[in-house]
Amino acid sequence: MTFDPQVNLTNCDREPIQIPGSIQPHGCLIACDASARMVLRHSANLASMLGISGEINGQKLHAVLGDEVAHTLRNALARTREGARPSLTFGVQLPCGRAFDISAHVFKGTAIIEFEPAGASIAEPIELARTLIAQLREIDQTHKLFRDAARFVRAVLGYDRVMIYQLGADGAGKVVAEAKRGDLESFLGQYFPASDIPQQARALYLRNPIRIISDAQFKRVPVEPVLDLSGEPLDLSYAHLRSVSPIHCEYLTNMGVGASMSISVIVDGQLWGLIACHHYAPRTLAMGQRVAAEMFGEFFSLHIETLRTRQHLEAAVNVHKALDSLLRDANHSQDIEAFFHSRLAEFQSLIPCDGIGMALQGRWTSAGLTPPKAALPDLLRLAEVVSEGRTWASNRLSMALPAAQAYFADVSGVLLIPMSQQPRDYLMLFRKEVVETLDWAGDPNKTYDSGALGDRLTPRKSFAIWKETVHQQSLPWSEQDRQFGEAIRTAVVEVALHNSELLANERSKAEVRQRILNEELNHRVKNILSLIGALVAHPTSESQTLKDYVATLKGRIHALSLAHDQVVRGDGGGRLAALLEAELLPYRSAAQAIELSGPNVILDARAYSVMALVLHELATNAAKYGALSRAGGKLCVNWTLDAGNACDITWRESDGPTVRPPSRSGFGTVLIDRSIPFDLGGTSNVEYLPEGLRGFFRIPAKHLSVAQQPEAASPAAPLAQAHEAFAARVDTCVLILEDQLVIAVGLEQILNDAQIKDVITASSEDEALRLLGSRVPHAAILDINLGTGTSISVADELLRRGIPFLFATGYGDSVSIPEHLRQVSVIRKPYDANAILTSLQSLL
Repeated sequence: MTFDPQVNLTNCDREPIQIPGSIQPHGCLIACDASARMVLRHSANLASMLGISGEINGQKLHAVLGDEVAHTLRNALARTREGARPSLTFGVQLPCGRAFDISAHVFKGTAIIEFEPAGASIAEPIELARTLIAQLREIDQTHKLFRDAARFVRAVLGYDRVMIYQLGADGAGKVVAEAKRGDLESFLGQYFPASDIPQQARALYLRNPIRIISDAQFKRVPVEPVLDLSGEPLDLSYAHLRSVSPIHCEYLTNMGVGASMSISVIVDGQLWGLIACHHYAPRTLAMGQRVAAEMFGEFFSLHIETLRTRQHLEAAVNVHKALDSLLRDANHSQDIEAFFHSRLAEFQSLIPCDGIGMALQGRWTSAGLTPPKAALPDLLRLAEVVSEGRTWASNRLSMALPAAQAYFADVSGVLLIPMSQQPRDYLMLFRKEVVETLDWAGDPNKTYDSGALGDRLTPRKSFAIWKETVHQQSLPWSEQDRQFGEAIRTAVVEVALHNSELLANERSKAEVRQRILNEELNHRVKNILSLIGALVAHPTSESQTLKDYVATLKGRIHALSLAHDQVVRGDGGGRLAALLEAELLPYRSAAQAIELSGPNVILDARAYSVMALVLHELATNAAKYGALSRAGGKLCVNWTLDAGNACDITWRESDGPTVRPPSRSGFGTVLIDRSIPFDLGGTSNVEYLPEGLRGFFRIPAKHLSVAQQPEAASPAAPLAQAHEAFAARVDTCVLILEDQLVIAVGLEQILNDAQIKDVITASSEDEALRLLGSRVPHAAILDINLGTGTSISVADELLRRGIPFLFATGYGDSVSIPEHLRQVSVIRKPYDANAILTSLQSLL
C-alpha cells in the first residue's frame, strides 16, 4: 500500500478523511450531476470492473450504462432524500452481462453511484437481521445485551472477533463485551484513549452508520479527476467504498487484522460506541449483509436507549424509596446526628462510589476508601468554597485541591453534599483512581509488528497512553449521580432541620410551631387564592347567564369557607365523613364522581385537625393535577375499622390525567407523608400510579370512637323554592346586625333578591336595641363578633320577645356562645344565599 507522507501522528486528527480522492478496490464508482445525466468523475477501476471502453467522464450516463440501467438509477435517486440513507438496488444486470448491487445518493450537488458484485438475494440479509433482532429483543439487562450481541453478530457475519466498544464522557473507549476466535488474545475490559478515534472520524460514524474495510492492505483506487474544474475534491462522507486513512490501516495491519467492519451505536443522537468486527484475513460483506448489519445496529441502539431509560427510572425510584424510609426512621430518632452516622452504609448504596465520609457537628465517620483524617480540614475548606449550599463533584480532585495528590490512588474523585446550613457539615462520596487496578489484560508475551509510524499504532501502546491520560482521575460523576446527590441533600437538610426543631427547649418548640403555622397559613392562603382564581376562570357554557354564573361561584366560595372552618378548628373534633364532605364540597359537580363510604367514625380534636390538613392537601392536589382536574374524573374514599379499632382510610383517584411523581417534596407533600405518623403515631403511604393517585392512611384507635350512623339530613330547599316562599310574604321584615358595611350590603342584596324589601340594618348593639324599640322584625341575622363587642345582648332581647334569629360568624367552632343560646342556628361567612334563605324560611 502506498503511504501518504503528508499524514502522520502529529496531524492525523486533522486528516480530511471524507475526501481521500480514492476508494477501496472491491467496488467501483461514478459521480454525476445531481440529475444523474452526465458522468463527471469515475474510479480508475470502473472500465475493467463494468467492462466499459472509451471515454467515460463527460459522457451521458445512459451512454455508459445503457438506457434501462440509467433509468433505474434515476428512479433510485428520486427515492433518496439524504446521503445517510442511500437508495439500494440489488442484482442489476449491466450490459457487460454481470449483476451488480448498486448504492446511489446525492450529496453536495453530486450524485454518487457505487457498484459492487451482486451478493445473495435481499431475502437472505433480511432474514439475517430478523434472526439477530429476535435473539436480543427480550433481553432486559445491558451486560447480557452486550455479551449476546457480540456472540450473535460473530455467529451470523463470520468475523474472527466482535467487540462492543463503549465511549465514555471523556471520549475514551472501553471494550465492554467480546466474542472471538479461541486462539486470539482478549481485549475485553481494556480502555483506549480518545485519540484512537479522531473527531472527524467520530463525525463520520454519526453520518454513515456502517463502515467496511475489506482488506487492510488494499491498494487505493483513485477517483479521476481528484479535483473538478473548480478545484473541489469529491466528498465521499456517505460513500461505502470511501478509502481509509493510512494510519488506521497501519494500526489494523500491526494487529494482524486483515479486514474490519464498524457499526455505529447512536443513542440520543450521540455516538455511544461501536460494534467493532475484526477478521484476520481479507473479507468483503455483500451489500445485503451490510444492510442487515445496519438494521441490527439501529435496533441495538434503540434497545440500549430503552434499557438505559428504564434503569435510570428504576434507580431513581430506589433512591427515593430509600430516602422516604430514611425520613420515616429519622422522625422517630432522638439523636439525629447519631442516626445519620449509623446510616452511612445506606447513603453509600445510593450512588456508586468506593468510599464515603460524613462530617457532622465536628464528628467524622467514614467507610471504604477515603482520604486520611489529616486531610479533612483541607477538604472542608474546599467544600466551603465550591459547594455554595449545593452538591459539587469532581473526578480530578487533585486539580482543585493540590494536596490531594498525596492520596490520589485511593481518592481521585469526590461528590460533596451539604447536610445543613452549617458550613462544616458535609456528606462526601469518594471514587478511586480509575487505573488503580487496571493492567493490560491481553497476552503479555504477544508482540505486534510495527509499521512506518512505530509501535504507537498497537493496542498495548494505546492502553498505555490511555493510562497516562487518566492519571489521577476517577470515573466521572454522571448527571444522574448529581441529581441523586441533590435529592440526598434535600432530604438530609429537611430531616436535620425538622429534628433540631423537635429537640429544642419548650420556648424553641413554641417558636417552631408558630413558624410552621405561618408557613401553613401562607401555603393555604396561596392554595385558596389559586383555587378561587381557578373557580372564577372556570369555563362556562354559552347558555349560562351571568346571574347563574355568580350564584355558582358564590356557592363554590362558600363551600371553600366551610372547608376552611374544618381546618382551623382544633378544639372539638368531629365526624370523619363530615370533614370529607366539607373538604370535597367545592369539587362536587356533574363532571366528576366522588364516592364516600365508611362507618360513623368520630375523630378527637387532634386527629380532626391533622386529618383536615392532610385531606385538604389531597383534595387540592386532586383538583389541580389529579382526577378532579378534568371532566369524567373519579374519586373514591372509603374507610374501615380493623380488629384493633384503628381506622384505615383509602383514597383512590381514577380517570384523571396521567400521574407522575412530584419532582420535589414541597410543604404539602411533607404534610401528607409525615403529619399522621408524626402527630398521631399512624401511617401514611402515597403511590403515584400512572392511572391515578392512591393513598393509604391509618389512624390509631386512641384518636377515634365509633357512633351509630346519624340520620340523613333533610335536603336543603332549592333557592327558587325559597324565593317563591318569601315572594308570598311581601310584608316580611328582617333585622341585620353586622359591623362590616360591605358584608351588610351583600346580605341586603340576597334578601332583596328574595323579595324581602323591608330590611333594617344596624352596625352595633346599641343601634340594634334602639331599632327594636320602634320596629318589630319577623326575624333577625346577628353577627356574633362586632369588633368592639358581641351581639349577645341583642340576642337576649330577641329571645325575650320571641323573635326568631340566626347567628352569623366568620370564626370556627371555638367562638364563645352562652349555654342558653347554643340551640340557635349558626351560619358561616361568606354568606351563601341558599343557606341564608333556607334558614330564614325554617324560622318563619
